[in-house]
Amino acid sequence: MINIDLPKLREKIAKLEANLQDSAILSNPGKIKQISREYNEAKELYEIASVWEEKKFQLEELTASLNDETDAAMKQMMKEEISRLEPEVQSREQALENLLRPQDPLDKKDVIMEIRAGTGGDESSLFAADLFRMYSRYAENKGWKLNVLSSSRNDLGGFKEVIFQISGAGVYGRLKYESGVHRVQRVPETEKAGRIHTSAASVAVMPEAEEVDVQIDPKDLRVDTFCSSGKGGQSVNTTYSAVRITHLPSGLAVSCQDERSQQQNRAKAMQVLRSRLLQQMQDEKMAKEAATRQSLIGSGDRSEKIRTYNWPQDRVTDHRIKLTLHNLALILDGQLDSLIDPLIKTAHGQSESSQ
Repeated sequence: MINIDLPKLREKIAKLEANLQDSAILSNPGKIKQISREYNEAKELYEIASVWEEKKFQLEELTASLNDETDAAMKQMMKEEISRLEPEVQSREQALENLLRPQDPLDKKDVIMEIRAGTGGDESSLFAADLFRMYSRYAENKGWKLNVLSSSRNDLGGFKEVIFQISGAGVYGRLKYESGVHRVQRVPETEKAGRIHTSAASVAVMPEAEEVDVQIDPKDLRVDTFCSSGKGGQSVNTTYSAVRITHLPSGLAVSCQDERSQQQNRAKAMQVLRSRLLQQMQDEKMAKEAATRQSLIGSGDRSEKIRTYNWPQDRVTDHRIKLTLHNLALILDGQLDSLIDPLIKTAHGQSESSQ
């Protein structure tokens, strides 16, 4: 039974709006981010709930009046209106249930994504570029912000590796099931015989870690600097602006060279390192909790093949939920909800049944 106190929710939104105008909060980027997220969530809940209550009231009034109506034409109009309102009420009710359902605290976080070319040589790097464009378009469609942290291209314009941040409302909750091996089947542009090749690229999705999430002792870090390579202007190969940070206890290492200054590259490398460490902590936790792990879709391990994109058949298949869609062009253009929604629904269904 959904029960939302709209006046109380309005008060909360007004208070959060006032906080966002507070000079003390405006000087604290971390606090602004937290309050902005709470404000957007509360506003979304209020907008859906207020429309749901209004439509639900209209539906109840019409349904109650239908039996008392004697005019045939009016009765038919009322039935048509009821038929129109019922799916509207149901869809908003489902949206409210999704918003009110207990969620993983990490689901609200922004993400750090890594795409790496795998088997298939140059074709895999071109596919990695296709995946990056797909997620870029999806982020654009959702009104999220994408920021490239590090990238390495080949001569054909593909990515050997690209690391980027996506920020917005509920990003990790929607993208976390994208981790794994994405396989492509198509005829490469360089293939004269027209034979279909199979290539792959790996995707890793990590919740972006803030300093409060992961404590890193500076003594545990080794920082190396070196000259950047590739495009970047006159400073390339002349200044030690590129940075490699190694976390000695875990052995994790992150390199960043896209920015012109060593300070900027170091900040981006630390951003990625914190997220990798948080993901490592989550992986260890999941490994210890076998029952929880079984309730999720796959392991989230980038070595697990999760999806195949078949060009000749205009087909995308998600192997975890055995879902096949024949709208490859739309999906590659960022219309991923047709894949992500069923994944989330299946994951929630499995986790609830295991409780």
